[in-house]
Amino acid sequence: MKKLIVALLLVLPLALHAESLKSPNGELELTFKVQDGVPTYALNYKNKEVIKESKLGFELVKLDNLMKGFTLVKAEKSSFDNTWTPVWGEVKTIRNHYNELEVTLNQTSTDRNILIRFRLFDDGLGFRYEFPQQKNLVYFTIKEEHTQFAMAGDHTAFWIPGDYDTQEYDYTESKLSEIRSKMNITPNTSQTSFSPTGVQTSLMMKSQDGLYINLHEAALVNYACMHLNLDDKNLIFESWLTPDAQGNKGYMQTPCQSPWRTIIVSDNARDILASKMILNLNEPCKIKDTSWIKPVKYVGVWWEMIVGRNSWAYTDDLPSVKLGETDYTKTKPNGKHGANTKDVKRYIDFAAENGFDQVLVEGWNEGWEDWFGHSKDYVFDFLTPYPDFHVKELQQYAASKGVKIMMHHETSASVRNYERHMDAAYQFMVDNGYNAVKSGYVGDILPRGEYHYGQWMVNHYLYAVKEAAKYKIMVNAHEAVRPTGLCRTYPNLIGNESARGTEYESFGGNKPFHTTILPFTRLKGGPMDYTPGIFQTQLNKVNPNNNSFVHSTLARQLALYITMYSPLQMAADLPENYEKHMDAFQFIKDVAVDWDNTVYLEAEPGDYITIARKAKGTNNWFIGNTSDENGHLSKLDLSFLDKDKKYIITIYKDAKDAHYEKNPQAYVIQKGIATAKSKLKIKAAPGGGYAISILEVKDKKEMKGLSKI
Repeated sequence: MKKLIVALLLVLPLALHAESLKSPNGELELTFKVQDGVPTYALNYKNKEVIKESKLGFELVKLDNLMKGFTLVKAEKSSFDNTWTPVWGEVKTIRNHYNELEVTLNQTSTDRNILIRFRLFDDGLGFRYEFPQQKNLVYFTIKEEHTQFAMAGDHTAFWIPGDYDTQEYDYTESKLSEIRSKMNITPNTSQTSFSPTGVQTSLMMKSQDGLYINLHEAALVNYACMHLNLDDKNLIFESWLTPDAQGNKGYMQTPCQSPWRTIIVSDNARDILASKMILNLNEPCKIKDTSWIKPVKYVGVWWEMIVGRNSWAYTDDLPSVKLGETDYTKTKPNGKHGANTKDVKRYIDFAAENGFDQVLVEGWNEGWEDWFGHSKDYVFDFLTPYPDFHVKELQQYAASKGVKIMMHHETSASVRNYERHMDAAYQFMVDNGYNAVKSGYVGDILPRGEYHYGQWMVNHYLYAVKEAAKYKIMVNAHEAVRPTGLCRTYPNLIGNESARGTEYESFGGNKPFHTTILPFTRLKGGPMDYTPGIFQTQLNKVNPNNNSFVHSTLARQLALYITMYSPLQMAADLPENYEKHMDAFQFIKDVAVDWDNTVYLEAEPGDYITIARKAKGTNNWFIGNTSDENGHLSKLDLSFLDKDKKYIITIYKDAKDAHYEKNPQAYVIQKGIATAKSKLKIKAAPGGGYAISILEVKDKKEMKGLSKI
């Protein structure tokens, strides 16, 4: 009998072995188990279930799967706590504080090892798979990653449909159980979408008992982008990686690792916005000298093409010979080419007069006549300007005004063509005084069959950023994979699009609540080049080719410079539209693009966001509020201001009769004196918002004629 008892004691740890880990503040608890050979994890927050027991593992091509038959070889715990300084950001310093559990598993039937590393922060959990170098697992191909996120209830979710090629969708708000019935959107790709119940990360949810939960990934390197398939009967999300042209999900060689899978959780929505966990899960900056990386406020030749006033192409004729050899004296200019020397000088003048750093110019180079939709390999050479764009003249003119021109590289998704020209294109930028580039990847990817979010393209985007760093060039990539915090490691990645931006206001419009969701979703992985600041918002006055209007009041357009964080901010409208409202344009001139501190004052996804930010190296603060179609009443306490200082406060707010559809340009400007004791009550109109500048008083004369507010 005694021998039998001993045997049972020896077997039980192999059948079930559990490890637990708590966050530094003790509010989050992770439980890891190997049960009947299957690794699982669960997560609780303040004793509430966030993630129910969920399975972990991989399905491989032509090899035994890494999903079962595991024993726990080793479990090690450690802690980490330091503070680092970002090159640019929402705050001056970031604390990286977590407790870690590292578990080593052995699949006994194959003698293969896999390590799972869990990092538990006060604001959430990050975990990844690591594959050590070993004789029985060297090269392997991923058929699918089977990471589960079993939800504890039928949460309200803010989601966009799964698509391998784009995130440019309006968000849908629904219960998890309703996603299948509401998935009536055709994916924006000519290729096969993966699932009628798939959604993209970053995914934001709210539970019935008040928990805010965000699912995403961090440090996406040499790996396919993760989507989430939903088992809507059991409310279980499971990872679904973007495939390549052959349907495989990843090609790996040990030692290697996956990106981090991230779960941010709190009972306060403001904590989700404040979380820096995704940045903390990325590696420290790899660029030794970052002195050339500077936040940028810019204008540009762009919106006039978006609204149909001008054209990217110089002529409507098709060039008959190779790029750089076209004889444009034999073509007829279309008279609508926006990127001409005269027009660009007008933008340079406007930038110089109003304190902007750069001027973006799109459509400056040959190839725009037949750039889209023709599956062309050789599209642009990124070197040859149109006849009416004089590179040296504009370089000298911009330099004389203290302004730089921002380069534009539209690749037409012909990636081999871009890589073939990349070094020459970056050298051209250096030779002609450009230090920032907006790149684009519109269309189906070449090589054919690859997707925007597959492993091959993920590697390309990072290659472009690394190569740009060699030339001291900052990158703003559009249509690229959505960010996962890599801007910490490579801070010359100063912006991305990777979501539905302002341009869609000219293509039918964004939902009024769109900008109350993006900071909870897309912006969790890094800043977005949202291109705000559209003042001409009215129906029939935005795009003459359709009935579009901007689903926002003018005051909310100002607020977006605060709520849509980016170190790269564009005043996107036409100069003449700003000249009609120079009193409101003053806020865009004043607002900073780099910050020492950020205070999240109010937040509810889908409803409203109010944020205060302190400008880098100053005592000046700026506040922005964006609200949904219902509007919002804010009651603000300015106690975050210095107690011994006085400030000039200017409030740019919706007029009483303002409305994003009926009266979008109605605004009021109020000016006065504020202190840390000041309290404000401000009403945002439907689809509206407000912006506030709070500038430290340097001279008492500045307060003359002003009263406390």
